[in-house]
Amino acid sequence: MGRVVLRNIGLLLSGDLHRPILDADTVLVVNGKIAAVGREKDIHCEGAELVVDAKGTCLMPGLIDSHVHPVAGDWTPRQNQIGWIDSYLHGGVTTMVSAGEVHTPGRPKDVVGLKAMAVFAQRAFAAFRPGNVRIHAGAPVIEHGMVEEDFKDLAAAGVTMLGEVGLGSVKDGATAHTMVGWARKYGLQSTIHTGGPSIPGSSLIDKDIVLAADADVIGHINGGHTALPDEQIVELCEKSPRALEIVHNGNERAGLLALRTAGELGKLGQVILGTDSPAGSGVQPLGILRMISMLASLGEIPAEVAVCFATGNTARIRGLEGGLIEAGRAGTFVLCDRAQHSSGKTVLESIERGDLPGIGMVMIDGMVSAGRSRNTPPAGVVPEVVTG
Repeated sequence: MGRVVLRNIGLLLSGDLHRPILDADTVLVVNGKIAAVGREKDIHCEGAELVVDAKGTCLMPGLIDSHVHPVAGDWTPRQNQIGWIDSYLHGGVTTMVSAGEVHTPGRPKDVVGLKAMAVFAQRAFAAFRPGNVRIHAGAPVIEHGMVEEDFKDLAAAGVTMLGEVGLGSVKDGATAHTMVGWARKYGLQSTIHTGGPSIPGSSLIDKDIVLAADADVIGHINGGHTALPDEQIVELCEKSPRALEIVHNGNERAGLLALRTAGELGKLGQVILGTDSPAGSGVQPLGILRMISMLASLGEIPAEVAVCFATGNTARIRGLEGGLIEAGRAGTFVLCDRAQHSSGKTVLESIERGDLPGIGMVMIDGMVSAGRSRNTPPAGVVPEVVTG
């Protein structure tokens, strides 16, 4: 679409932790990018090819899942399920970040093979977007035998990140630190597994290994599944300047501890969210929404702040195009409302009471990718396309 107008927005959540609610009722998107945000009377809306009447509902950035394990297309062998990514779209997820394609049957662990698989995954998901969801994939798991030149080669081929450190043969802090440093030198972002083992071949990665490795993202600080002891989680929050990732496929109590500690330390800007799925616990299409609701209701933080963890925080830390409602960003949105019969009188109050919002529409790059969600509870009010 060339020009797209979203008007009559009742509540606009920016994704920006420093200003989570904007005084605006209209967004103009031009060629897939946000061109203006403000009051309708102040925005040139003429000539729009698509007009969406939000009907007073809430608009927020498309949600980002910071931790997934894709394999091939929209199929996961972990649960032998087809269509899982499209289902996440109906949970408001518009962007996914791979933490390694580790569930690939027969995953190669030699250096040549793991590099080839990473390049393949990066190319395949760059060209194929199930439901139009943007998937950042091609995340090799580091193994013993890799040298600096391997990381240079990966970067030159278009690979931008590593899979979870600790899911391969490299499990000690010193070796991991060296390889994470090589990755960082060539622009590859790194994530480290945290907590007990999750798949065959993995093992305990404790706080000493995490701190020594100094990866860019402390993956599932609340365990995936099994969390570290409380004192180790607190120490990671205190000592690490890196991203603190809380996931659905982890220990909820540990996640709340990490959130509370980050808040006390003034580090909420480091908190990001993922599902760590598909996993043994299954596919979780509403996993990011459930994390937002859990952290807001049990963590006792404003719902608009919890939304920032899954949008602006992740976009900034991961270097992504979406995640914020501001000019120049991707025109990627979720329009939602309080679920029908929620005890909360507004969408924010309903989230803070532990309910999920009802999604009425999802837009990616200025295009409607989904209407009323088939997975969330029904929204009280649903947006409408009035021109297009």
